[in-house]
Amino acid sequence: MKNNVVVGMGEALWDVLPEGKKIGGAPANFAYHVSQFGLESCAVSAVGDDVLGAELLENFNHKGVKYLIETVPYPTGTVQVEIDQAGIPQYEIKENVAWDNIPYTAKLENLAQRTKAVCFGSLAQRNVVSRNTINRFLDAIPEENEAVVVFDINLRQGFYNKDIICNSMQRCNILKINDEELVAVSRMFGYPGIDLQDKCWILLGKYNLKMLILTCGINGSYVFTPGNVSFQPTPKVEVADTVGAGDSFTAAFIASLLKGLPVAEAHRKAVETSAYVCTCQGAMPTLPEEITK
Repeated sequence: MKNNVVVGMGEALWDVLPEGKKIGGAPANFAYHVSQFGLESCAVSAVGDDVLGAELLENFNHKGVKYLIETVPYPTGTVQVEIDQAGIPQYEIKENVAWDNIPYTAKLENLAQRTKAVCFGSLAQRNVVSRNTINRFLDAIPEENEAVVVFDINLRQGFYNKDIICNSMQRCNILKINDEELVAVSRMFGYPGIDLQDKCWILLGKYNLKMLILTCGINGSYVFTPGNVSFQPTPKVEVADTVGAGDSFTAAFIASLLKGLPVAEAHRKAVETSAYVCTCQGAMPTLPEEITK
């Protein structure tokens, strides 16, 4: 089989929104949107042997999301999501759940052999079991695959520490971070006093990254590559909610790169995709053909 799978790895859960529950979790969102761009993708996580777990897998099947999701003796993850007046989500993430306990299996080892790109974050590393599984998976990707390894930092509720962030930055070749996360990481690493762009150049050089993606909400987004920077303004749209918008940005950007688009064009496609997702409720809307073609 070809080494061409794009993997989203980590939390798969239910976002419990004011209007009801919707499938969530950054890796699942990422894998779903990558597949909409015509690439083979796979969500890696774990669910419980419970109604919510069965329903989650049923929904993945319905949406056509391919997955490698083990059933483990912990409850399926849920996140209570409250949306403020500006459409910005606030999260309460339940602990000691299935996705905290993703096992490393022979199937996962086999998937690593076929991986062309992988996206992971810090949240799924809050528990040692899933953290070890993510690290073992990254180690198992053959060097000859020249895989794109994306660390979408995704700081949530203090579920992170300096060691996890540092190790993940050393393992990735693309870092995605937002402006608030960049401030938090800069404090953690001891250079808080310089401007955002300078912080980005420091991280790009220090961790020998191919790219650093910085998103700044309504103030646009940047893609830093050695010696160059791409900027895109954020389109003005009618926001329903911003749940999953960042994951769709990452998915569109990586899918576009893998399809051979230059960085600036991939960046434009990512901005267009995430703006559309903001106009929809929930993290996994169907993207219109004019975006995915």
